[in-house]
Amino acid sequence: MKRDRDRGGKAAEAVSGGGSATGKGKMWAEADAGMDELLAVLGYKVKSSDMADVAEKLEQLEVAMGTTAMEDGVSSLSTDTTVHYNPSDLSGWVGSMLSELSVIPDQIGVSGGNNLINDDDLRAIPGGAILGNDSESAKKRIKFDSRVEFLENGCSPRAVVLVDSQEAGVRLVHTLMACAEAVQQENMKLADALVKHVGILAESQVGAMRKVAACFAEALVRRIYKIRPQLEENSSYADVLEMHFYETAPYLKFAHFTANQAILEAFAGAKRVHVIDFSLKQGMQWPALMQALALRPGGPPAFRLTGIGPPQPDNTDALQQVGWKLAQLAETIGVEFEFRGFVANSLADLDAKILDIKPGDYETVAVNSVFELHRLLARPGAVEKVLDSIRAMGPKIVTVVEQEADHNGVVFMDRFNEALHYYSTMFDSLEGSGLTQPDGGGGQDLFMTEVYLGRQICNVVACDGAERVERHETLAKWRRRMGSAGFEPAHLGSNAFKQASMLLALFAGGDGYRVEENDGCLMLGWHTRPLIATSAWRLTEVE
Repeated sequence: MKRDRDRGGKAAEAVSGGGSATGKGKMWAEADAGMDELLAVLGYKVKSSDMADVAEKLEQLEVAMGTTAMEDGVSSLSTDTTVHYNPSDLSGWVGSMLSELSVIPDQIGVSGGNNLINDDDLRAIPGGAILGNDSESAKKRIKFDSRVEFLENGCSPRAVVLVDSQEAGVRLVHTLMACAEAVQQENMKLADALVKHVGILAESQVGAMRKVAACFAEALVRRIYKIRPQLEENSSYADVLEMHFYETAPYLKFAHFTANQAILEAFAGAKRVHVIDFSLKQGMQWPALMQALALRPGGPPAFRLTGIGPPQPDNTDALQQVGWKLAQLAETIGVEFEFRGFVANSLADLDAKILDIKPGDYETVAVNSVFELHRLLARPGAVEKVLDSIRAMGPKIVTVVEQEADHNGVVFMDRFNEALHYYSTMFDSLEGSGLTQPDGGGGQDLFMTEVYLGRQICNVVACDGAERVERHETLAKWRRRMGSAGFEPAHLGSNAFKQASMLLALFAGGDGYRVEENDGCLMLGWHTRPLIATSAWRLTEVE
C-alpha cells in the first residue's frame, strides 16, 4: 500500500507542475459493431443479429444429439464430459453438425413430443431481444434440452449435455435472465428450478463468467428464499474488503487521484485549508494530498481534516486511530495538521453546524464524497438534505465519485439486467489485471475483491426498501440533481485527464482501462464500458 501511496504522491506532485492533454477519450463508442454487449465483455463474440438463428440451431443440435445417442447408441455425444471447443464460426459450425446428424430443422421443435424443444425458453428473455414476446407460452413450461425439463412444480433437473462452452455461456446468460423474470412475476417455483440450472451451466465456464454467475445465482437464491444479507453488520470488515479492492484494481486509486487534483486546484494560494471527508474509512486518499501540499511552492498550508464514518460494532474509536496515523505522516513531511472525527449512522443525520467551519476568508473548504451519495437514495429526502447541508458549509469545491451505473430503477428486471452488464464488465477487468496468475502475488486481494463486489450484487438483487443501499445512478442523473440543489460544474481540466492516464499506465500496463473526459468530468472504464465517474462542483453564483 505504501508503494501505491508514494505513486499517488508523485503523481499529485506532477499534476501541480502543469501539462496538457492530447485529446479526449472516445472509447465507449468503439465497441465491435453488431456484437452482443454482454457476451462480448465475457469474451464471446456473437452478433446480435445472429442470436435468434444461433440459439435456434443450438436447441436443434441438442435435441439431435440426444436423439442420436438414444437411437444409434452414440455414447460419445451424450456423456456429461463431452466438450467441443469453440469454433470460429459458431453459426456455420452448428449448421454443419446438424447436417452431419441428418437433422431436418423443421422436424425439431414441433409441439407434442415430450423430448422436443420449443421457443419458450428464449421468449422468457425480457425485451424480446431473442424472440418476440407475442405469446404466453413462457409462463407454462421452459425446456432446455432433451433431458432437462423444468416444470412449475419445481422438479429437480436431470443430466445435462453441454456441447460447447460458448453455447453454455449464451444459455447461462439467458437462464439468469429467465430466472430474474420469474422472480419479477413472483413465480418462485419456476425461479427455484431455473437458479439450479444456472449452477449446472456455470460448471462449464471458467474465469469471470463463472464468478459473475455464482454471485448473481447467490443473490437470486437469497431473494427467492427471502434470506436477506446483513446490512453493514460490520463496517470494519467492509473497510477491509474495500482496501483489498483498492489494491486489486485502479478504480479507487483513480477516484482518489482525480478528486485530489480538483481539491489541489481549489486550494491554490490558500493559507488554511479544510477537507470534510464524507467517508474517511482507512484514510487512504489523504497521504497523497498531504504530500502534494507539502511540496507546494511557498510552503504548505495548514491542513484541517474532518472525517465522518459509521459507528464500530465494538465501540472502538476507529476514526481517531486513522487521524493519529495521518498526524504522524503530517509531522514527518512538515505539514501543520488538525483532525476531528464524527460518527454518524447516515450522512443525513449530520448537522453542518457541529463541524465548526470557519468563515471563507479564514479557511478554504472542500467537501469530498467517494461512493457515498448513492446510499442516501434509500431514504426519501436524504440526498436533498445532505446537499442543503453542503451548501451551508460554503465549500469552494465539492468532489463526487460514483459508480457509472443505473441500479436504482423501480422495475426489478431493469435493475437486474443493468447490474449483470455492469458487474460482468467489472469482473472481466479483474481477470485482465494479471492477479489471476499464480505468480501475480494478488490471490488474496483478488478473492476479497470478489467478495466486495459480490456483496454489492447481493444488495442490488436481493434487497428492497431501506435495506437496498447500493442505488447507483448515472452521471447524467447526478448532474441534474446537483444542478437542482444549487451547484454548477467545476470542470476537471486537461491536466487531470493526462495525469490520470499516466496513473493507469502504472497499473498492469494500463491495458484495457480507458479514461474519458465527459463535459468536464472524468470516467474510468474497461474497454468500451465506463464504470466510475468523478465530478467536481461549486456553488452556483448568485447574480
